[in-house]
Amino acid sequence: MVVGLIIACEVAFWVLLAAGLAFRYGLRMPRTGLALLLCEPLLELVLFAVTAIDLRNGAEPDWRHGLAAVYIGFTVGLGHSTIKWADARVAHRFAGGPPPVRPPKYGTARAVHEWKVAGRWILAAVVAMVLLQAAVWYVGDGRIESLRAWQQRMLWVIGINVIIAGSYTLFPKEKR
Repeated sequence: MVVGLIIACEVAFWVLLAAGLAFRYGLRMPRTGLALLLCEPLLELVLFAVTAIDLRNGAEPDWRHGLAAVYIGFTVGLGHSTIKWADARVAHRFAGGPPPVRPPKYGTARAVHEWKVAGRWILAAVVAMVLLQAAVWYVGDGRIESLRAWQQRMLWVIGINVIIAGSYTLFPKEKR
């Protein structure tokens, strides 16, 4: 049930995003479009509640519950930037907006950009780890190995992003 809900939340995220942008730019109803975009966080609240209820009802914590926490974390960390990215492109393509800003290619500006991207990924991983830890405490003495495994994966996500951003800081690409 939890995996199906995660898939439904992901599909609903993109449907709400497309509908929100369609109302905002295609139908020239910016308030309705904004209202649809503001519904996005409700998806995560529903997933959180269903996952908590599933655990409360005695479900053995497994990879599905961990995946739900990771999905929520990644939506918190990356959802806003994804919406902004899509909004800029749709505004440019269909509403005469300015061209989307491209990330810098060289030097310190590129390193700063990469640290901002890493920050979003790190936020996503930290939120996921906090939710996973809350689930561990919520379950108590149950079988929590799968939740701990997800926490370790989130540490890898953090480490990889720090390495990538750090490489742009230590070895900046120079304009030729």
